[in-house]
Amino acid sequence: MPETSAGTLTAPEKPAKQKPGGTLYRGREGMWSWVLHRITGVAIFFFLLVHILDTALVRVSPEAYNAVIGTYQTPIMGLGEVALVGAIVFHAFNGLRIILVDFWAWATRNQKLLFWIVIALWVVTMLAFTPRHLINVFSH
Repeated sequence: MPETSAGTLTAPEKPAKQKPGGTLYRGREGMWSWVLHRITGVAIFFFLLVHILDTALVRVSPEAYNAVIGTYQTPIMGLGEVALVGAIVFHAFNGLRIILVDFWAWATRNQKLLFWIVIALWVVTMLAFTPRHLINVFSH
């Protein structure tokens, strides 16, 4: 224990509490952007894998290919297509945000604003796409 000038012992001072370091993203826009980017990336990967496999099926058996494609022309798959387009659009806009944050200091300082711009662009794009797509899906 430290001593005072009078020779008495004093209790050591507790260090000031510090915020966790290393990232600005803990539970904020940057973290959610990261999480959504990874989820949409994995979803798009699996879609592409299935798409390549079902397209390759045409060389094995054209009848099987036609049967598989026929199952895709259902309202449930139409809703799935909305989810797929939503994932692709978010992933694309957020990818552009990531490029900006990686290369320009002003974007790093404004990454929260850029995240909300991505969300706004995503909403506008999906509002333009979804009704037109669903009209086609449910009109058949």
